[in-house]
Amino acid sequence: MPQAAETPVRPDPDRLLAWYDRHRRTLPWRAGPGARTEPYRVWLSEIMLQQTTVKAAGPYFLRFLERFPDVASLARAPLDDVLKLWAGLGYYSRARNLHACAIAVMERHGGRFPETEAELLALPGVGPYTAAAIAAIAFDRPAVVVDGNVERVMARLFAVEEAMPAAKPKLRALAAGVAPVRRPGDYAQATMDLGATLCTPKKPACALCPWDDPCRARAAGAPETYPRKSAKAARPQRFGVAFWVERADGAVLVRARPPKGLLGGMTEIPTGAWDETTDLSAPL
Repeated sequence: MPQAAETPVRPDPDRLLAWYDRHRRTLPWRAGPGARTEPYRVWLSEIMLQQTTVKAAGPYFLRFLERFPDVASLARAPLDDVLKLWAGLGYYSRARNLHACAIAVMERHGGRFPETEAELLALPGVGPYTAAAIAAIAFDRPAVVVDGNVERVMARLFAVEEAMPAAKPKLRALAAGVAPVRRPGDYAQATMDLGATLCTPKKPACALCPWDDPCRARAAGAPETYPRKSAKAARPQRFGVAFWVERADGAVLVRARPPKGLLGGMTEIPTGAWDETTDLSAPL
């Protein structure tokens, strides 16, 4: 008589939280054990960490706190001051949204960040992930916080065969099914720390992982193959002409790019259209 298939072990959030209590990362924006991080710090760090590594964001975060210690001081500052302090972090639309969000918090909420995901989502530059992160970490509200680290952890725990990015909804649903009601802020940070320090893209330290037993990818001996990746589409090549116009005194003609879009608001030399058919050998 055939044996029934063994029921997979479910990830135990308490084991992860116990690991986090011992091994949590020390980060400039993170409160100490048992303390709740100030919403302004959570929001500022999450905006900076979009498209930026923890190592790169740390010094900028500290400089911003020194110059703008609270949301009121950031809202009062001229946008140019914010952009100058942001220089080097890239994606300047984040800095403009940062400034606009600070103004919105002052005008709509009296200088206090709202606690619910729905209210947070209504703020400039705050998307689903950032809203969930602020709600959970700053206010300890149950929220499904899923970044790239958490997606990788879930893909390996459940050996999700769907390729990214199509697998994102499934990974989010799996993350929601594992998340506990207790200590949602710590749990959110614990899953991110797990992905950043042990369940890394290459050479994951499975032997040290608090979730090694229920991890199906580890059991299959192929954790590095998850998340599955779609074949990369060929990148299109575009060509264009840039114009260098220099005055007799050495000054160069520049212009500001549109506020939205690629490199929005940045300064550039004038260019023509960029497309696949521009003939760079033709006379101007």
